[in-house]
Amino acid sequence: MRVLGIDPGLTRCGLGVVDGLPGRRPHLIAVDVVRTSADLDVARRLVAIEQAVEEWVTNYRPTAVAIERVFAQHNVQTVMGTAQAAGVAMLVAARRGIAVSLHTPSEVKAAITGTGRAPKDQVAAMVRRILDLESAPRPADAADALALAICHVWRGATTARLDAAVEAAAAHAARQRAAFRQVSGPSSTDESPPLYLPRSLRWAAGSERTSDRVLTGDEEPSEDADATIVEYGAGAAGRSRSRRTDARGSTSLTGTAAEVSIREASER
Repeated sequence: MRVLGIDPGLTRCGLGVVDGLPGRRPHLIAVDVVRTSADLDVARRLVAIEQAVEEWVTNYRPTAVAIERVFAQHNVQTVMGTAQAAGVAMLVAARRGIAVSLHTPSEVKAAITGTGRAPKDQVAAMVRRILDLESAPRPADAADALALAICHVWRGATTARLDAAVEAAAAHAARQRAAFRQVSGPSSTDESPPLYLPRSLRWAAGSERTSDRVLTGDEEPSEDADATIVEYGAGAAGRSRSRRTDARGSTSLTGTAAEVSIREASER
């Protein structure tokens, strides 16, 4: 894996390329800092950064680009400049079809030094040791760019799997909502009350059939009760929550991440 790490900034934009695999020591390919004059207007400075990143992508052909995630600061002007430079770098990578990942400073520090509160000098010293360099990269923007690249080499695969899992969960939830609206009618919303489905339609709404016991008042459960469960959101996580039974013998079960409704099925 070849990763281009970018520490965005208008005045100094760090660029570093490393080769490596998870669990192995990466190797330095190149490192540099792109500088732009504060006398130029922002548009011209962004053009200079775009040209430099484009040149690096062309020359070194990275398989991934790791950029520092912009976080809030009291200095709004600095945050805006950093965000603009990061946006330009993301644009160049996306235009080439290169995967872009954002890493927070704490995440990078934890990956390099073992603690998310490490000072910049400690990060630079660890970058020197990891890459087996004679001296720490200077200025700090160069060391930060290499630290971003190393962090992505070691953690990028895990981060990508987590992102894929989040996207899959979101798509699954969207399909569940669409099925719920289709079955319950156009006037329904995601906040509609629990829907009691006939047996022929319960699979269309993503429901699950299970053998459960339906209680009426304080009576003992019926051993041959056949229940239908309609789940929303996180699924069966709410089954262990408390149950409430109304006079009709229907039991509702509500969890923190799922809304579950149970009713006794029609007689066989």
